Amino acid sequence: MFAWMTDSQLVALIGMFGGILLGLAARLGRFCTLGAIEDLLYGGSDTRLRMWGLAVGTAVIGSFALIGSDLLHAEESYYLSIRWMPLASIVGGLMFGYGMALSGNCGYGAIARLGGGDLRSFVIVLVMGISTYVTLYGPLAPIRNALFFQHELTNDTPPGLAHYIAGWSGFALAPIGISVGLAICATALMSKSLRQEPKAIFWSVMVGIAITSGWAGTQWVSEAGFEALPVVSHSFSAPVGETILFAMTGSLRPISFAVGSVAGVWFGAFIGSMIRGHFRWEACDDPRELRRQIVGAAIMGSGAVIAMGCTVGQGMTAFSLLAISAPVTVLAIFAGAAFGLRQLIEGFRVAE
Repeated sequence: MFAWMTDSQLVALIGMFGGILLGLAARLGRFCTLGAIEDLLYGGSDTRLRMWGLAVGTAVIGSFALIGSDLLHAEESYYLSIRWMPLASIVGGLMFGYGMALSGNCGYGAIARLGGGDLRSFVIVLVMGISTYVTLYGPLAPIRNALFFQHELTNDTPPGLAHYIAGWSGFALAPIGISVGLAICATALMSKSLRQEPKAIFWSVMVGIAITSGWAGTQWVSEAGFEALPVVSHSFSAPVGETILFAMTGSLRPISFAVGSVAGVWFGAFIGSMIRGHFRWEACDDPRELRRQIVGAAIMGSGAVIAMGCTVGQGMTAFSLLAISAPVTVLAIFAGAAFGLRQLIEGFRVAE
């Protein structure tokens, strides 16, 4: 596209921009899906869960505003070009949520904690990244393909809520999506506790903008550039494995949006931890804890591949397009995480 920069390098910078916002949101805004679930189930607070809802609503509004302006062709995205498999969303989501509880973080959260000096998260990131590629292309790929083969669409209607409503009603697609996004934001802001925290609102909106920026930037490069690059936004399952591969073989493969996104989250989290004075090196002193985190990260990586996304990939990016897979996967992740947290916190003793 530019004489001094390839299309791949440009989309990597776009990914890094959004990733930095996400990393800052994690460290300065305490934006965390597992933390939101823990707060709701054991802390009696739904503020961080509503932050997540506000971020989703913002991303939906931004994405459908792009669609209405012809700046995003949503049907080209991964989430709307593949036939939805309900069982994959449920099984993969349950696995991801359970693994997330065991490891103590999702992929995004682990990268953000690594930016704050937590070396335990380095193990989670490595194991999860390897696990995704083992399931995608390695020894487990034939099993995954046999059980959950990802077929392309066989009809003209993408598997998205707004697309279905538009097809049934004849109304324009963009106003439907924007209306749903506004409703999600309004529901999130019904909480007085959230409205009293301007910082939480600000960082929630920044997360939504980060997701929207990925769609806008990669669509622009796809249309204006010379390379055949996909239209994507942020996710932290397979992209973690891709980043590990790039770190080892960068001279043999072009950089990508995924690599820029992962690096951006780490860098943004590092800056955020330095701003707050929270950066400190941490390691795992308990081998049982390390074992649990390794097992959890492995389950989480495989689950994300089956579900076609993680807490960000399905929970934010797919949700921003109102893909049917998103709410189902999110509910399954919540259920799996709740089960895992109960096992860790309460055990399974018979109630007296």
